[in-house]
Amino acid sequence: MNPSLFALVTAALDNAGVRCAVIGAAALAAHGIARSTFDLDLFTTDAVALEQRTWTGVASDSRITLAIRRGDSADPLAGLVRLSASGERDVDVVVGRFRWQTDVVERALPVEIAGVRLSIVTPADLILLKLYAGGSQDRWDIEQLLARDDRDVLIETVGSRIGLLPPDSRAAWGRISAR
Repeated sequence: MNPSLFALVTAALDNAGVRCAVIGAAALAAHGIARSTFDLDLFTTDAVALEQRTWTGVASDSRITLAIRRGDSADPLAGLVRLSASGERDVDVVVGRFRWQTDVVERALPVEIAGVRLSIVTPADLILLKLYAGGSQDRWDIEQLLARDDRDVLIETVGSRIGLLPPDSRAAWGRISAR
């Protein structure tokens, strides 16, 4: 039996020394919020993830499709790596570019799921990433995170870190946290 696409991706990142953390719907689920999605998302700020050599072993598997997209100077991301295999969820490796995003990965909580060791971003850091992304689904996800029992702690923690984000993210946080 072949290892899962997710296991192959995390192994490739580990072998390349790339620290990453689970984000998106899988991170929401780990924090008690159910939301369906068609992919699994990992986040890093290590540009090694955008290098073809990082994926040589994975790309040699004929069932896997690999696409590497680098962001330009105007892009809020350094890039994105999408890996697909028939019958499995796609895996997206989102590559950020800012120090505050590196801190998000460093604060991630280590877990082991189905024999795969990985890290999951904290609820407060997930809110920061979603504020930065700024979409309508992101706002809904934030509301769900703030509906947890630790709302006051989340508001305080996000409030202490929000100054590192762009003005539009800070303004959105002001509106959301005031409710």
